[in-house]
Amino acid sequence: MLISPAFAQAAGGAAPGGSLLDMLLPFALIGLIFYFLLIRPQQKRMKQHRAMIDAVRRGDTIVTSGGIIGKVTKVADDEVQVEIADGTRVRVVKGTIAEVRSKTEPAGE
Repeated sequence: MLISPAFAQAAGGAAPGGSLLDMLLPFALIGLIFYFLLIRPQQKRMKQHRAMIDAVRRGDTIVTSGGIIGKVTKVADDEVQVEIADGTRVRVVKGTIAEVRSKTEPAGE
């Protein structure tokens, strides 16, 4: 038994398209999920890292992102001088500091 073309055209199918809100709502939800699961935590970590770098002072023991451990001997605007062995000092860009292992007490007045 064959279905006639007229009967096939008369059958109600899904509505074409839909409202603009129905189409954009899934994208908005995905955007919110990305913001709360990826973007916001990364911004929080960047803010903590920036605060840690700004708080570095002479005498702190640091670890660079390359794995070098040393003691800060001098702090400049965008770099620090780190003593990695007796008499061996290197200049390191502040942004490459990965961790501050031990903080020194602030100098007394």
